[in-house]
Amino acid sequence: MNAGKSTVLLQASHNYRERGMRTMLLTALLDDRIGAGKIGSRIGLEAEAETFNTNDDLFERVDVVHADTPLNCVLVDEAQFLSEKQVWQLCRIADRLGIPVMCYGLRTDFQGKLFPGSASLLALADNLREIRTICWCGRKATMVVRLDEEARVLAEGDQVSIGGEESYVSLCRRHWEEKNVGPKNQLKLFL
Repeated sequence: MNAGKSTVLLQASHNYRERGMRTMLLTALLDDRIGAGKIGSRIGLEAEAETFNTNDDLFERVDVVHADTPLNCVLVDEAQFLSEKQVWQLCRIADRLGIPVMCYGLRTDFQGKLFPGSASLLALADNLREIRTICWCGRKATMVVRLDEEARVLAEGDQVSIGGEESYVSLCRRHWEEKNVGPKNQLKLFL
């Protein structure tokens, strides 16, 4: 959370398009924070995107689009919501169609558990690049906590609950384990 993943994705797409190349943007249907079929960043950038749910065959969808007008890159936002099968489909897009695929998403949930899509990407991706944010203490934040309405850290709940700064805070591993979201005045900046 708050590392700028969507911003980096949108910048990558812009770079391709600026050079006359064609990209396909994909995002999870269930993430409708700024509207279904949109990728948006906290700094105000946004773009239309195709949506996917866990039953979609991404290889087939990309293959159909690519056959009509060749694609130069496929960019996937909210990649943690991919199924293992879809990660394999993305691998086939890269391996068989020769189209680079770049995926952006969270590694773990608020309980420190891997998302299924993230686990598959960690196992199968050719390259991994971490986009970093910082904890309130200044160290690298690798974890997130989920907050309730009174800004208390939750330890249980569904793995997926769509929300932004009002629901989640990025922390270093130490402060995540301690459930320490920082001084109260700093937390207000997030809420």
